[in-house]
Amino acid sequence: MIDVLVVDDDFRVAEINAKYVGKVPGFRVAARAHSAAQALTAVQRGGIDLVLLDHYLPDRTGLDLVHGMRHQGLGTDVIMITAAGDVTTVQQAMRLGALHYLVKPFTFAALRTRLESYAALRRTVDRVGGRGVAGQEQVDRIFGALRTLPAPSSPGLPSGHSEPTTDLICSVLHRAGRPLSAHEVAARTGLSRSTAQRYLRHLEQAGRLRLSLKYGDTGRPEHRYAWVTP
Repeated sequence: MIDVLVVDDDFRVAEINAKYVGKVPGFRVAARAHSAAQALTAVQRGGIDLVLLDHYLPDRTGLDLVHGMRHQGLGTDVIMITAAGDVTTVQQAMRLGALHYLVKPFTFAALRTRLESYAALRRTVDRVGGRGVAGQEQVDRIFGALRTLPAPSSPGLPSGHSEPTTDLICSVLHRAGRPLSAHEVAARTGLSRSTAQRYLRHLEQAGRLRLSLKYGDTGRPEHRYAWVTP
C-alpha cells in the first residue's frame, strides 16, 4: 500500500480528497494535516510515501514546506493540489521536484489518473532499481511512467464542474438545515459567488436542490437553495 498524507487548510476539502484517495486501489490515507507545521511533523515521523499538498496554508505556503523538507533531506514525494495556477508557482513546484500539479477544482478521474501514474512510477523504479545502474532505456521508462492522459469529465457533470466542489456544496447545504443563498454558500465554502451560483443552478436543474424565492425591500427576489432529501 502507498501511504498518503493529505494536506489542505480546509477540513472539508481535506476530507473529500481523503475519500477520493481511498477509492484508488493500492492507496490509503495515513494522515491529514491542515497546516505546514502539521504536515512537516507527519513527514518527519516517517511512514509517508506521498504528500498531496495544497499551496495556500495558514502558516507557510506549500512550496515553502517542500523547500524545508528538501533542506532537511526529506525526499518524500509530492503532488501539488491547489488553486494556485500561476506559471511562477508551477515552475517553482517543478524545480522543487513535485511529480504532478493538479489545479482546483478537479475531478476524481483527474486525481485517480495522477495517483495511478505515480504507482506506475514506483513499480518501474523498483524493477529498474534491482539492476543497480540504469541505462537510457530504463531512464526513459522511469520518466515515461509519469505521463498521464487528460482525464475525462465526470459523468453527469457539465464541463468545468468538479466532483470535490459539487460534494463540498452539497455537504454545506445538507448540514445547513435551511435554504441558503448563493452568497451564503460562497461564504461557507470559500468559493466565489459566481462559481457557487453556477454549481447551485446545475444541482437545482438536476433535482438535487429545491429553489425558493425570498422577496426583500428592493422587490428583487433572492434565490435560495435547500437540500432535497432523497
